[in-house]
Amino acid sequence: MTAIDESTRETDDLLLERQLCFALTVASRSVVGVYKPVLERLGLTHPQYLVMLALWERSPRTLKDISDSLLHDPATLSPLLRRLEEAELITRERVPGNERALAVKLTDKGAELRAQATAVPGEIRERLQLSREEVAELHQAMTGLIAATQRRNP
Repeated sequence: MTAIDESTRETDDLLLERQLCFALTVASRSVVGVYKPVLERLGLTHPQYLVMLALWERSPRTLKDISDSLLHDPATLSPLLRRLEEAELITRERVPGNERALAVKLTDKGAELRAQATAVPGEIRERLQLSREEVAELHQAMTGLIAATQRRNP
């Protein structure tokens, strides 16, 4: 490869359309935008939906456990949890014997919302016109990318 070819490649590497960060940002905003009207029917925002997914897997959970699962700082989850509590979907209580730990638990109303949420993944696949297999492939690629970033930035 000549010096001119290498110079062109390096310049092309700076094109916006070739930036991984740009593609991921636009894809993330776009996909969350597809979720928005679907989740509005459940009375949830996308971040609230992620918390509810974690709690539908296991409840109660500590705030730290939820933040670790969602790769979010606990402080950013606190206002979100407050709104879910105001909507009577969860409760927050101090863990007996460990006043620093906060237990987050589904209410009956929060647990019942899961039945409505079971339609969300299928509706999102339909709106995106993706098969279950295509979604699984995308998920696997994104999970690999997340793992790569975690190895670099523990």
